Amino acid sequence: MGSGGPKSEGMRQTFDESTDPSFGSRHVPLIRQVMAKQGLDGFLVPHEDEHQNEYLPAANDRLAWATGFTGSAGAAVIMKDRAAVFVDGRYTLQVRDQVDQQVFEIRDLVEGGVPAYLESAPKGATIGFDPRLHSPDALHWLRAAAEKAGATLKAVDANPLDLAWAGDRPAQPAAPIVPQLVEYAGEDSASKRARVGAAMGADAAVITAPSSIAWLFNIRGGDVIRSPLPIGQAILNSDGTARVFLDPAKVTEALPAWLGNQVSLESPDALPAALADLKGKTVTVDPSQSSAWYFDTLALAGAEVIRAMDPTMLPKACKNAVEIQGTKNAHIRDGAALSRFLHWLATEGQQTLPDEVAAVRKLEGFREQTGMLKDLSFDTIAGAMGNGALPHYRPTDRLNTQVKAGSLLLVDSGGQYLDGTTDVTRTVAMGEPSAEMIRNFTLVLKGHLALARIRFPAGTTGSAIDAFARAPLWMAGLDYDHGTGHGVGVYLGVHEGPQRISKAPNTIALRPGMIVSNEPGYYKEGAYGIRIENLQYVTEPADITGGERPMLGFENLTWAPIDRRLIETEILTGEERTQMDAYHARVLELIGPLVPADVKAWLVEVCAPL
Repeated sequence: MGSGGPKSEGMRQTFDESTDPSFGSRHVPLIRQVMAKQGLDGFLVPHEDEHQNEYLPAANDRLAWATGFTGSAGAAVIMKDRAAVFVDGRYTLQVRDQVDQQVFEIRDLVEGGVPAYLESAPKGATIGFDPRLHSPDALHWLRAAAEKAGATLKAVDANPLDLAWAGDRPAQPAAPIVPQLVEYAGEDSASKRARVGAAMGADAAVITAPSSIAWLFNIRGGDVIRSPLPIGQAILNSDGTARVFLDPAKVTEALPAWLGNQVSLESPDALPAALADLKGKTVTVDPSQSSAWYFDTLALAGAEVIRAMDPTMLPKACKNAVEIQGTKNAHIRDGAALSRFLHWLATEGQQTLPDEVAAVRKLEGFREQTGMLKDLSFDTIAGAMGNGALPHYRPTDRLNTQVKAGSLLLVDSGGQYLDGTTDVTRTVAMGEPSAEMIRNFTLVLKGHLALARIRFPAGTTGSAIDAFARAPLWMAGLDYDHGTGHGVGVYLGVHEGPQRISKAPNTIALRPGMIVSNEPGYYKEGAYGIRIENLQYVTEPADITGGERPMLGFENLTWAPIDRRLIETEILTGEERTQMDAYHARVLELIGPLVPADVKAWLVEVCAPL
């Protein structure tokens, strides 16, 4: 495959998604017409599709079609005489910009969410749901809420939204599926299948997550924007043989040979019969990755269903040496593009004070100039002033804000490359920052540095070390509401489990090779946001002089300067100053040779010792 591979048709970020707030509301009457024919008083519309994708193909973005809301998390309930859309705090501005509030009540996804709404459903109401779109765990709580109101949830064979949408629904994606060569994957698919199959403790596993299929079979696709994923399903047997179900339109001539004779390549139409073939066998299915339809279908077939984590999750999360080296290479390349952008902000940008959209386009242009960018890893977050206080704010044409002097600009971005996936946040002072901004930025930096240098014994979870990143903020009476770190794939999803670093309890220990983000922040509502994010990976256990146990740690992957104008050196410890100076020296060493002379001269200045 060389430097080829799938490239998303929608790589360039768009900003015009909020131009017509009545878009979704026009479709609600159509959905209600079909609901009435099916005898339904209501219908549940989750964001998730049949594959639980974070980013959806246009053909599967049902929530957007029904409501107009295009965020990556949410839900809706459409009743005969009312409707509601549910989002979390990340999308406060976006949902009000995109959704017709004459039709939809806007409610909080986290505080109560859909279950609380269903508790007020009319007694005797029948509320439909598509079992292919809901996890069994989610359905448990939704059923309980509906029953509390005296209503009933009913599975439908034909999704009324899909029937209403049939006339202008986009075609399912059919991007060709290509090999991910072993020079990037580090292990061939037969080896992966053999070790995963032997360890899963069942006769077979049903795998529905596109990222798991991509990793297990060393393939990539272009069905999902921002992630090089092929949509499909697979059944992995304990002996390492497998059946893979892919749309024939995506199957290239070379794919069967690449998969090998231990893998049967079949159409998705064959999946129900294949599940029926598992009668009498023990079959693992992940309730967090697979919908209720799989559990119901296997149970009806007479299989013994075991609810268990997708057996590829941990092996995929623990990157091998080839994947780590590729990720390092991708981050150096990406760091050069980001450093060129930061230089532009520090020079021309300080004079012109660009708007958010202009900044996003400039950064994307530098990444494209690498000649190796396959896609963005997510739509760039660029928040000026108060928009920066919304951690997942994304500019649109209507929400676009111009930077003002004396403010902060928060830019969270990343790229997809054949050898790695990047995710990095930098907060930049535009003009002269206030003393408060500098103080709070430095507190965030102290937490970031603490999490970068922490050492911990085997068996430690991300929950156990989360407080190290928050402690400097806590001592000042401050905090942030998002997690501190998420897993990241290798030319796969920018959000990857099962590991994470957050306050929320997590039973998955950090293991060597796992990539996680390190991104503490602080957000002052209506004023500014601060976040500093690097990616890092868990290192092998190593002895500490004078210690009694080998300790794991982190090695940094992301290389780009941190705005020294926002650092209050006096409140850094000597150890922190040394750590910061060492980081900037490494940035200069790795990135300096890859950028134009004027950018390198700037790097020499901004990477000088504190």
